[in-house]
Amino acid sequence: MDFKDLSYVLAIAKHQNITRAADSLYVTQPTLTKFLQNLEKELGQKLFRKLGHRFILTYAGERYVARAAEILNLKKELDQEMSDIIRDNHGSLKIAFPTMRGTYMLPCTLPVFHSRYPNVNLDIFEEHSSLLEGLLLSGEADLAFFNLPVRSPDIDYEIISHEEVLLILSDRHPLACRGIYKEGCKYPWMDLKLFAEEPFIMQIPGQRTRQTVDRLLKECGLVPHIKLQTSNIPAEVMLAAKGYGCCFVTETHLKHILLQENIARFSVGNPCTTVDFVAAFRRGSYLPYHAKEYISIVREFT
Repeated sequence: MDFKDLSYVLAIAKHQNITRAADSLYVTQPTLTKFLQNLEKELGQKLFRKLGHRFILTYAGERYVARAAEILNLKKELDQEMSDIIRDNHGSLKIAFPTMRGTYMLPCTLPVFHSRYPNVNLDIFEEHSSLLEGLLLSGEADLAFFNLPVRSPDIDYEIISHEEVLLILSDRHPLACRGIYKEGCKYPWMDLKLFAEEPFIMQIPGQRTRQTVDRLLKECGLVPHIKLQTSNIPAEVMLAAKGYGCCFVTETHLKHILLQENIARFSVGNPCTTVDFVAAFRRGSYLPYHAKEYISIVREFT
């Protein structure tokens, strides 16, 4: 058995289909089928059971895949560490961003990184923030950038910056004049209890800002009237600007949304609400030199 064998089994498990797995591995379907038959014969047990055209892991297969992923991650970390020792500036780095964040951060950070390390290949994932920890834990990504909280105890992180979560209204909203000065707030402070009857545009529950907002509203004793849920952050801000409802968004996102309507923005909480933007990675894993360099570039940009 070699590393290629482990990669083959992981590909079948991921795609649950021999043809798609073979395509991803750049081998023929008969080659991959023959490989699996020989491996299961050698092991004396089935790793997969067929359900229609799908290949579903058996218990033995689940254990094989779990260990195979660990072995391949260790192999990758060893290769990265050896590469760092000789500092040949060749390598690869897999980075994951939430879709909105990637839209404005990638054009600012990738050209800088490439100018310094032209021989390092970057693979970029842009996914819903709820999926990013899974990419790290599976080894599909080396780094992921998102707002806290972190759910898995197997994820570690470095704080990049602190961002304020703001309440956004149309500047024509009847409550837009009710913000007050409060010490410790960058923006006028708004009492959320005034919004008990107001419609809210909320991010979907899996998004991290939504989780922060849910905690905030609970602390205020406010059960929001949710008019719309969407994962599209620019859309919720633009709708709020048109008076469709009020919403919450981090100030960093707000800087990169082109608005045609005027908005009012407010600090909320006690006295305001902030979240930590972090660079996350698998706990205990070797963080390669180029990953640390990319973190530094993101920190410079932020």
